[in-house]
Amino acid sequence: MKNFSWGHGVVIALFAFIAFILSMLFLFPNGQKNSEMVTDNYYEEELKYQDVIDAKKRADQLQEKPVYSQDKNGIKITFPKDYDNSNTSVKFVLNRTDDENLDIHKSVQLDSTKSFLIPAQVMKMGNYTLRLSWTKGKTDYRMDYDVIWK
Repeated sequence: MKNFSWGHGVVIALFAFIAFILSMLFLFPNGQKNSEMVTDNYYEEELKYQDVIDAKKRADQLQEKPVYSQDKNGIKITFPKDYDNSNTSVKFVLNRTDDENLDIHKSVQLDSTKSFLIPAQVMKMGNYTLRLSWTKGKTDYRMDYDVIWK
């Protein structure tokens, strides 16, 4: 048997380190799981983002804003009682932060109580971003809510 020198130890340590790094790459590829883009056409959305900023600013300046509430039935958005919903279109996007297949995009009509419900059956436990947009006449408004559905 040959003498074991410090040079041999360095080479063995280097190969062990390389084997460790390669095993981390191939055995645990979970780092890619959460790398989905929020939207596929991000460039076009970037160009329209000034409109989103303006819509959010207009919504912030409202005296009475739509109210978000959550219970076992789902998520309820209620507009102010004196809100005139004629000539108004309302839509929402419920983005799932970790799986775009669970996203919900929908246009809705307000009911007699000037509200609408996103039923619990369409949601899975986890984090969502609720983007509420409405147009009154030709004026756009938008509010975003962070949602933790349990």
